[in-house]
Amino acid sequence: MSKASDQLVILDGGLSNALEDRGHDLSDALWSARLLRDAPSEIAAVHRAYYEAGAMVATTASYQASVVGFERAGVERGEAERLITSSIHIALAVRDEFPGRLVAASVGPYGAMLADGSEYRGRYGVSSQVLRDFHGPRLELLAAAGPDLLAVETIPDAEEAEVLVELLRELDFPAWFSYSIEGDHTRAGQPLTEAFAIPAIPQVVAVGINCCKPTDVRAAVQTAVAVSGKPAIAYPNHGESWDAIARTWLGNGTGPAALAPGWVEAGATYIGGCCRVGPDDIRALATDLSGT
Repeated sequence: MSKASDQLVILDGGLSNALEDRGHDLSDALWSARLLRDAPSEIAAVHRAYYEAGAMVATTASYQASVVGFERAGVERGEAERLITSSIHIALAVRDEFPGRLVAASVGPYGAMLADGSEYRGRYGVSSQVLRDFHGPRLELLAAAGPDLLAVETIPDAEEAEVLVELLRELDFPAWFSYSIEGDHTRAGQPLTEAFAIPAIPQVVAVGINCCKPTDVRAAVQTAVAVSGKPAIAYPNHGESWDAIARTWLGNGTGPAALAPGWVEAGATYIGGCCRVGPDDIRALATDLSGT
């Protein structure tokens, strides 16, 4: 992954919206992880679509995949672990069709497992030990499956970040680290000037933000670079707001292509999209930044 610090890396976009566009109902608590069990070929098709659009990285369908979440859905532990691992194998099989591309194993926050919108709030009301017990085995399981790196993403809370960074240091596996933010604070309210310092460890190859408003990205990227000393990563959502009760996106938004040159100027090296950003958006992004 050292080459990523020298050149622009185009990431993929949202997995769930691309699956919904293909006709899948993801309204249950497992979200896109349900298709690891029910329709793995559809996940592969979305990875392929993003690679074909110009993405250099496929982010796996493990964001909301956890043993606890699968067990709540009636899946036995051994099968749950197999399904989580399969998210990597699916992406690697597609990657083999596209030489030089990468696979990032998605590691969502504790709040994603709760499926109640907590990943946009943080402050779960649980101890650091609970977070460690949740994240540790999953990180080990994902890393052992052989991705190129981990994508620790949509982290809303600096206290959860501290737990994850300690685990990443122990695991000694490359990762990027991105917060979910609102303006110049994490979703839990901590200043980004403090939060971005937490993942500044050798195992983390890039620090930044995802699943935020596109208009919040440039200032956050500047802060991430200044504080962490790392290449920045930026993959915002399409600009809408998530209604956790109705489980739907509200409002209007726009793809990342129009604003992305400014993010590059601010120091972003890894650029893509999150929720509601699809293959067409990534194609436009790759085209617009091809000369950057």
